[in-house]
Amino acid sequence: MLIFRLVRMVMHVIAGLLTCALVFPHLNAAKRDERIWRWSVRLLEMCRVRVNVRGELVPNALVVSNHVSWLDIYVINAQQPCRFVAKDSIRSWPVVGWLCEQAGTVFLQRGNARDLRRIFHDLVTSMRFGGRFAFFPEGTTSHQGMLLPFHPNLFEAAIDAGVPVQPYAMRYLDAAGLLHPTIGFAGEISLIESILAIAGGSEIIVELQMLPVLPTQGMTRRELAFASRQAIANALGLDAGVADIQPETAHGLQAAPR
Repeated sequence: MLIFRLVRMVMHVIAGLLTCALVFPHLNAAKRDERIWRWSVRLLEMCRVRVNVRGELVPNALVVSNHVSWLDIYVINAQQPCRFVAKDSIRSWPVVGWLCEQAGTVFLQRGNARDLRRIFHDLVTSMRFGGRFAFFPEGTTSHQGMLLPFHPNLFEAAIDAGVPVQPYAMRYLDAAGLLHPTIGFAGEISLIESILAIAGGSEIIVELQMLPVLPTQGMTRRELAFASRQAIANALGLDAGVADIQPETAHGLQAAPR
């Protein structure tokens, strides 16, 4: 059964590669989003992931979420496709990096102030015209039941664009309602190991809470980062801690697995 699931997943990835290479160049943004949505929904089905959504999706908002697994991206895209912000090294990953790039991922070079300014300009301009973006302000995956400090830099883009921030809170459960044992993607576990664990494990139930938007007018990026983290922690029943906001650097901005 595991082999069958893995073969289906490989064939699905190949279909995605062919779509990106041969079909995407001839589609407008709306049609590409439709394909990304359909591909994400199908991938979750193959991984036996069922998503229970609470709250209301706000179309023109910057989405920020806690980061547990590489599945997070597809859970979000299966609701409404977003362009993600990811560290530049992901672009060099075999297959995955190319798929991310074709799906519109914006790659950021860590520690490069000039590149950060370029990213800001692109994000702000696109969001002013209705573009939808998402990122994981923890900067890396964390264990379920934990919430790392948030990096505030990219919250500035929402302020400049005049769009709200919508926090998402995600939790992966098993059939008994407990934290799922095979979903973890923090520490030394590799992407291949995670895929094998998920493909060979039990059904996954994702609780996705789309939390109320945070207006950005009159707010600083550090205030938005703090408020977003507090909202997500409350939704997950976690202790938000005190002043758990990272220094304002170009490090740790990521929207794909580690």
